[in-house]
Amino acid sequence: MRISGAVLETIGSPRPYAQSRPLAVAELDLADPGPQEVLIKMEAASLCHSDLSVVNGDRPRPLPMLLGHEAAGTVVAAGTEVKDLEPGQRVVTVFLPRCEECTSCRTGGKLPCSVGTESNGAGKLPGGATRLTRNGQPVLHHLGVSGFATHAVLNRRSVVPVGSDIPPAVAALLGCAVLTGGGAVINAGKPKEGQDIMIVGLGGVGMAALLTAAAVSSAWPEPARIIGIDANPGKLTAARELGATETYSPGLAEELGIRAHLVIEAAGHPKAFETAVRSTAPGGTTVTVGLPAPGAVSSIEPLAITAEARTIIGSYLGSAVPARDIPAYAQMWREGRLPVEKLASSVITLDGINEAMDELADGNAIRQIVMFN
Repeated sequence: MRISGAVLETIGSPRPYAQSRPLAVAELDLADPGPQEVLIKMEAASLCHSDLSVVNGDRPRPLPMLLGHEAAGTVVAAGTEVKDLEPGQRVVTVFLPRCEECTSCRTGGKLPCSVGTESNGAGKLPGGATRLTRNGQPVLHHLGVSGFATHAVLNRRSVVPVGSDIPPAVAALLGCAVLTGGGAVINAGKPKEGQDIMIVGLGGVGMAALLTAAAVSSAWPEPARIIGIDANPGKLTAARELGATETYSPGLAEELGIRAHLVIEAAGHPKAFETAVRSTAPGGTTVTVGLPAPGAVSSIEPLAITAEARTIIGSYLGSAVPARDIPAYAQMWREGRLPVEKLASSVITLDGINEAMDELADGNAIRQIVMFN
């Protein structure tokens, strides 16, 4: 079938992207789904820093590639071996499929699936297939999703069904921002009653972590201090609106000696990681979920880790098992405990994707949502 999608043509184009236009919205051909795959009609897709990291070259991928990984849509058709999804069913896309058979998948979410990681790196679907072509030439898949398009074919393990009561824009955010940020809090951090929680880096993932921390804390007899840290004053204002009890710039927080029992680093920058480690209280835990550029180096004081009995945890995709965690977050949204819709800073069209990448690079957006109507 013929579809329209945003294809990345070059990596490392100069800014502003509104002028260099590294992403071209083009018509492509999408093949039918294979036996273990599904065809979905996209309803919403949001821009994540992981998309920008491919555009700017921090995380290079093979080209040409149809970008986008945080999305939601409805099932149009399913392969012959897919028996548990029906046409019209709403699904959330997941950028790291889990084969459920490799050693990594048996860690309960701690390690990313090795099979999914390999296929993602090659720009292919699990099993090695590609379903996209342009003028007869292959176009690669971004993280097994390629969500910046009107339709997509994905492996069954790259989608999680949710109820039709979950709005598309909310559903899209469950698959990356909430799965990653929320999981860093719940799965990796495991906060305990009476602990303060700090979020360093208030982009989409950091704000999702903040929302989740507030939701968890609200069930405690004495709600926790939820502390937001970011260099962007606008992000600090937004964090207070989303439930932060205190907000600081990194420099001010360190000057005042602000510390917390659980600190989530969600900026993906070596300096942010240093701030997070220094801001962790004795006996506390630092969870790093941000993805810095390969080769980035941080400097920390090992003695402080030892003498204060602190723990540092790496968390990829929120240490999540998507089939378990996405329905749980959806239920938290239904109950009014997790107002995910507040993460949406604007709604854009696919034609505005390059301009939206500039907004993301400038730190002016939390989550920009492409709506497909």
